[in-house]
Amino acid sequence: MFVSLWDWRSELDESLVAASSDEIRRQVREYADGDRREFDLAVSYPDTFTGRVMAAMAEIPRGETRTYGDLADALDTSPVAIGQACGRNPVPVVVPCHRVVAADGLGGYSGGESDRLELKKRLLDLESR
Repeated sequence: MFVSLWDWRSELDESLVAASSDEIRRQVREYADGDRREFDLAVSYPDTFTGRVMAAMAEIPRGETRTYGDLADALDTSPVAIGQACGRNPVPVVVPCHRVVAADGLGGYSGGESDRLELKKRLLDLESR
């Protein structure tokens, strides 16, 4: 399914979220409007490396970031592997891969169809307020 965030559309695998598509869209809309600070959605993490990275991303508090290196140290892997797993995140925004940044800047973001870094900046700006 696709969810809308301002001018962007982001693909989200609803099969990993224990809620209806309408509920997921409602919560994403409330989040983008600034009316919701956290998602109240149960996410199933795949039993894979990407699932382990997703669980680590989900632990990053709103308004904070971690570097790819920080997560790599915590999961005993490389920053490149963390970046690749972030790029495979099947539930972006809900599992906040936008909170994972490069040591020297934003890094990448897979959560939108175009202008992905602009979406990442906007999400981080929203959460910094």
